[in-house]
Amino acid sequence: MIYKNDQTSIKGFLEDTSNLKIGYTPGVFFPETIAELSDLLKSAVSENRHFTIAGNGTGTTGGRIPLGDYVISMQKLDDINEPVQISANHAYMRVQGGALLEAVQKKAEECGWFYPPDPTEKLCFIGSTIANNSSGARTFKYGSTRKHISRILVILPQGDILDLSRGSCLADKNGMFCLSLPVAGTITFQRPQYCMPETSKHNAGYFSEDGMDLIDLFIGSEGTLGIIAEADLMLIRLPEAIISCLVYFRNLDDLFRFNDLLKDPQYAASLRAIEFFDKNSLGFLAEKYPEVPSDTEGAIFFEQETSPEKEEGDLDKLFEQMESCNAMSDKSWMALDRNEQARLREFRHTLPLLVNEWLSKQKESKISTDMAVPDRAFRELFDFYRNSCEQHGFVYIIFGHIGNAHVHLNILPRNPEEFLKAKSLYRTFIDKALSLGGTVSAEHGIGKLKREYLVDMYHECGIREMARIKKILDPFLVLNIGNLVPATYLET
Repeated sequence: MIYKNDQTSIKGFLEDTSNLKIGYTPGVFFPETIAELSDLLKSAVSENRHFTIAGNGTGTTGGRIPLGDYVISMQKLDDINEPVQISANHAYMRVQGGALLEAVQKKAEECGWFYPPDPTEKLCFIGSTIANNSSGARTFKYGSTRKHISRILVILPQGDILDLSRGSCLADKNGMFCLSLPVAGTITFQRPQYCMPETSKHNAGYFSEDGMDLIDLFIGSEGTLGIIAEADLMLIRLPEAIISCLVYFRNLDDLFRFNDLLKDPQYAASLRAIEFFDKNSLGFLAEKYPEVPSDTEGAIFFEQETSPEKEEGDLDKLFEQMESCNAMSDKSWMALDRNEQARLREFRHTLPLLVNEWLSKQKESKISTDMAVPDRAFRELFDFYRNSCEQHGFVYIIFGHIGNAHVHLNILPRNPEEFLKAKSLYRTFIDKALSLGGTVSAEHGIGKLKREYLVDMYHECGIREMARIKKILDPFLVLNIGNLVPATYLET
């Protein structure tokens, strides 16, 4: 076990990408084996220690930032095993929680397999992606991380090692679970008693549904119920070929019609990503990519899986759909080979970098949304975002996962006054999304920054359900206090 408490070594554990500046810790533990991790938690109560679990610092909600507790870093637990084939088209790969997503995806691809979850940030720990049920662009076809996990090894707050395979522990007809554990003893509890939103992406609070699998309670629990030490990831065969395309439109109504066509069930099965860029986003990108047309109101980026035999027919159908929606076909960007697709992916990921460069000159932080709504309500939320920002004269961009009715609005303040106005407006965006049946967080989670909005979504009774589960599995409140469940609900 490595332990560090000098300020030079621990400074990096007091920050992530949330811009939260209030972190402090007595020191950081670096367990090198799962047994060491378990022992650390077994001794927590006797040593009067509480812990914040640290991912790799890529989160946006302050989840890894300690507020006086010790830190457990997962970076030494980074083993990645070889894929194990279980059928003609499926395999699994056993990895430890501190393995980098980038390394996991590279290893799978080198062996001819494909791990579908695709968060934008590739330097995150795989355990963090499970703890946060991460998603990304490919969620349109493949869903979030939850759908690709067949087993987890989770270290519970009192040090018990719980080995959970999917299907091995299901809630009974009354929603009850029962665990017999060496340290904690027999634990019986009922799943959270609330309903989930009707959105295709959701990452806010503990998962719950009739007959649910216990593994799904831990996935997305943001490290508040246990530490993901190891997992079996489900792999599929690499797609034979990909069509990538960026399609520009002069009219937003045409763009939304094209999005609806892409999502038609007869066509959508082969589409794995549908992304959106508004006019302002494209304006930022035009600084680096002068080929972006100046007379566009927005663009749709998508990826379609195909095969050499089907590619020509898929392209013909695509061009028909583009023409039927008045797309700027002659200006659009089609990528059929790996090199061109890499350039197009770089285009997509350049936007946040350009925005951060602009913000650094203003010396202000952006206000960013992460709400999603049911498909039927998406245009209403989008128009509400845009009209509100126009009325206030803000600099803003809207981009993201239109295929899942989930886009990010970034308001880019030019001075402290605009920042305060934008922060106040954010509350109205939360209220609007919730009124439309949406979620306060589709992919980035709750952490420390969005707890009050979680209360808005689930109300006091729902938060008390989360607190009930938390206190049953973590009776001494050892893990990640301050994340997800507001601490005041854990005091009674």
